[in-house]
Amino acid sequence: MSSGDKSMTDGKAGSAGKSGKTTRTRDSMPGTLAEQATGHEFPRDDRPTSLRLRKLSQRDVDQMVQSHAQFESGRTGGARASFAGCDLRYLDLKGVDLGGADFTGASLSHADLRHAKLGSANLFACDLRHADLRHATLSRADMRGACLRGANLTDAVLQEADLRDGVLLKPDERGNLVASGFETTSTDAATATALRADLSNAKMSNAFVVQTDLTDANLRNVRLNRADLSHANLTGSNLEGADLTEANLTGAILHGAVLYNVIFSNTQLADADLAGAAFSNMDRDAPQFRDARLPKVLDALGMEMRTMLIAHDAWIRSSGRQGQRAVLTRRDASGQSLSGINLSAAGMEFVVLTGCDLSRMELLMSDMAFADLRKSDLSQADMRGVTLRRANLTGANLTGARLGPINIIGSNVQRWTAHLEHARLAQANFRGADLSFAAMMHTDLTGADLRDANLRGADLQDAILTDADLRGADTRDTDFRGAQDVAL
Repeated sequence: MSSGDKSMTDGKAGSAGKSGKTTRTRDSMPGTLAEQATGHEFPRDDRPTSLRLRKLSQRDVDQMVQSHAQFESGRTGGARASFAGCDLRYLDLKGVDLGGADFTGASLSHADLRHAKLGSANLFACDLRHADLRHATLSRADMRGACLRGANLTDAVLQEADLRDGVLLKPDERGNLVASGFETTSTDAATATALRADLSNAKMSNAFVVQTDLTDANLRNVRLNRADLSHANLTGSNLEGADLTEANLTGAILHGAVLYNVIFSNTQLADADLAGAAFSNMDRDAPQFRDARLPKVLDALGMEMRTMLIAHDAWIRSSGRQGQRAVLTRRDASGQSLSGINLSAAGMEFVVLTGCDLSRMELLMSDMAFADLRKSDLSQADMRGVTLRRANLTGANLTGARLGPINIIGSNVQRWTAHLEHARLAQANFRGADLSFAAMMHTDLTGADLRDANLRGADLQDAILTDADLRGADTRDTDFRGAQDVAL
């Protein structure tokens, strides 16, 4: 936290003089002081002093929302909404437009804020416990010291929001500043749900994000210095450029997370599961990775691999009666060659094969969920019925690869399709590849080359196809519902 954060800023609080009385600025909240508590110990009771909140009815809120709309449009009679120190628990604020409104120290516990527009709003030390913030817009909002415990932030947008620590202060009977509100001085998002939330460029230093579900969240360039993310679920999240200096990620799940250019300085990663995580560069011997769960290095030409392949070949030829199925789960064979090898039906979850020569491989019905296949060569590979859920194939070469369905004789399932849900396929080359009937929901195909590819019957619901080249592709019966930037 910068030194400028130590003082009261933006006219949101006054200062206490020697007499203990407070001098309020024009925009300050009556009877309270909002200040970030850093570098100074303020007098505290055993528990924070309870704020005397002004209870508002649903009708009161609706009238203030209407008045705020008049103010924003420049019409006479309007006024900027101020809910500072108000009790809004359980009220309906669904879809309201309250950008720039003041909620300092307010309680919005259990409130319905779905699709609410709260950009640049002042939510300093606001109680948002168990609030429903799905699809809400909170870009550039001041959320220092806010409590989001148990809140639902699924698909919310919090770009450049300030979620650092802060504490609401008020003078007691003797004029001393004491902490007010709920039991935290750090932004508390513990046990919250923030699936696909956009927190890019947010400030979250010292934030308390324990056991929070941040699956597929956008955390690019987020400042998480000294933040507590222990046991958080960061599966598929994008942490590119994030600052994790002294952050606590003990026991965190980072399956398939993007960790390009992340600052790992004194970061606690004990028992953090990094299987399937994508690094731009990583020193496995660095102290912070010593107790993390990382894939084990596998020599593609070593005795272990040769023994495994012989047993797997016998297993395939005997339909499982002899030999043993190959299992490369959580193994790292980056930069090596497995060209032409038969690993059909192998267990390869979380395998790391970045930059590998995998051309002409047989991978029929192999389970490669969360596999890291960035910039690998899979040209002409037989991958019918393969599972690549949440796999990372950014920049991979799959020209002529076969990822269509496979017919299973004697099974109730007559056609086993390839599964690539949530896979990262940006800049991948699928030219001439067979992706017929493949399940590709929520895939990222940004800039992918799909020229002359067979996409007949494929499911591309909610896929991202920005700048993807689909010239000559067979898109008969392809499901593009919800897909972005489809250019046929």
